[in-house]
Amino acid sequence: MASLKDKAAIVGIGETEYSRNSGMSNVALLLQAAVRAIEDAGLTPKDIDGIIPGIMGVTAEDFISNFGIEDLRYTVTVHMGGASAVASLQSAAMAIVLGIAKNVLCVTGWNGYSGMRVAQIGGQAGFQLPMMPVLRDYEMPYGVFVPAQWYAPMARRHMHEYGTTSLQFGAVAVAMRKHAQLNEKAMMRGRPMTLEDHQNSRMVVDPFRLFDCCLESDGAAAVVVSSAERAKDMRHRPVYIMGVAEAHPDSPDWIAGRKVITELGVKKAAPKAFQMAGVTPKDIDVAEIYDCFTWNVICQLEDIGFCKKGEGGHFVEGGRIELGGELPVNTHGGLLSQAHVLGMNHIVEAVKQLRGDAGPAQVKDAEIALVSGFGDLGDGSVAILRR
Repeated sequence: MASLKDKAAIVGIGETEYSRNSGMSNVALLLQAAVRAIEDAGLTPKDIDGIIPGIMGVTAEDFISNFGIEDLRYTVTVHMGGASAVASLQSAAMAIVLGIAKNVLCVTGWNGYSGMRVAQIGGQAGFQLPMMPVLRDYEMPYGVFVPAQWYAPMARRHMHEYGTTSLQFGAVAVAMRKHAQLNEKAMMRGRPMTLEDHQNSRMVVDPFRLFDCCLESDGAAAVVVSSAERAKDMRHRPVYIMGVAEAHPDSPDWIAGRKVITELGVKKAAPKAFQMAGVTPKDIDVAEIYDCFTWNVICQLEDIGFCKKGEGGHFVEGGRIELGGELPVNTHGGLLSQAHVLGMNHIVEAVKQLRGDAGPAQVKDAEIALVSGFGDLGDGSVAILRR
């Protein structure tokens, strides 16, 4: 379990602009983010010999052709939905530690608004159907089509068992929006939110209100992973991968078939990542938690170990997850208020924090960061990074 610790590092980060109409193809978006990450590392596209291209139909061949790569030595696609970006760090680190590749590009993104509206034929729900046959065959015929409908019963059960409230969901949404006001790239910058605004937003799928739901966005983000030795000669301070793991919940393709529907894949992944890193939740200075819905943040905080099961609602109250609080969460605004590009922007923000480059959202003396991923029907991934 300790074999990957501190042997690979993130050496470059890149992002596109985030919007509802990129005017670009998915391939062009990912290429733009990739080029920016490669330049940030002080490399050239031809230095990339490993590619993990995300899950939205863009392939390694697209990068080979556009970058003129002559010797691509490693490529893999990680199919874990929103958990894929963080899980890709594990695959990248393994390829580097084993000597298969020297510089691995991990990139995700999409036209998640202009090109992936679920109401369109071939939209998001249609894309995910091949990986979710139980959902397709037994739930979609009854109108269960979109993620808010998939996860709402999990959130409602959590409320029933532990007394979690909509006001606590709102505390998550308000914190993410506060952080977005400090981020020039955040789509919701200039649109502050109060708890009252959250409570007055329309119901989407009980118990999720509009402001409990993440944004639909166009954009992409990327990172470059290299060996710890090579990282010392790169342009910026390296950010080392201390621990990383991925896992699936019980009955991963069917939420209703689980004995416990209020636990996620990160519950299995987090202990492995912490064991590899040799740290505990108390050592984390800043957390970038996958926030497709407000409840998912609360549940992951519990399952990762920042608080006991059932205490997540109280944990997020009183500004505890805001900048200046006990555990700053999603200092960039997250999927709820920066943009939804499948979680790679969370990794980018963690790197900025550990480099000391997060600007007004900088967490003072941040040394260790945690990033989580949540995908499909509860897949989970966790990475622990250090400066």
